[in-house]
Amino acid sequence: MALLLISGALLFNAPEQTQVINVNFPEGAVLKAEVADTPEKLLFGLAFRNSLPDDEGMIYIFGESGPHRVWTKEFQFPIDIIWVDESKIVVHVVENVSPCRETQCPWYGPPPQDARYIIEANAGFIKQANVAIGTHLKFTLFMG
Repeated sequence: MALLLISGALLFNAPEQTQVINVNFPEGAVLKAEVADTPEKLLFGLAFRNSLPDDEGMIYIFGESGPHRVWTKEFQFPIDIIWVDESKIVVHVVENVSPCRETQCPWYGPPPQDARYIIEANAGFIKQANVAIGTHLKFTLFMG
């Protein structure tokens, strides 16, 4: 019985594993996007990180489509931002967004059409992956 209780305690208190979604772009680029799935990640995103590998990013998955916005408060490097609708079609992009260390930082968005997802990647990714409004993306949950 004690073993069962210890096993249960370990199972329920185990640290959560970071979820990653591979975002596949039509011309072959793949972005390993960390899911913003905690209150801290939803609030701060990529803030306070010194850098980001070229093939990595962050994805925000909202409960419903809407006029979602983000900012770059306390970011340490510039990013590209991609808004995607429920059909996984790119509806808006903003390139080379500067980090903000001011008290008042600008918001980016809302997109002209409602979005369900926002993807953040290193500045230059949009050009490198040839992302444009209307680009259709494929999402795959990374298991590993």
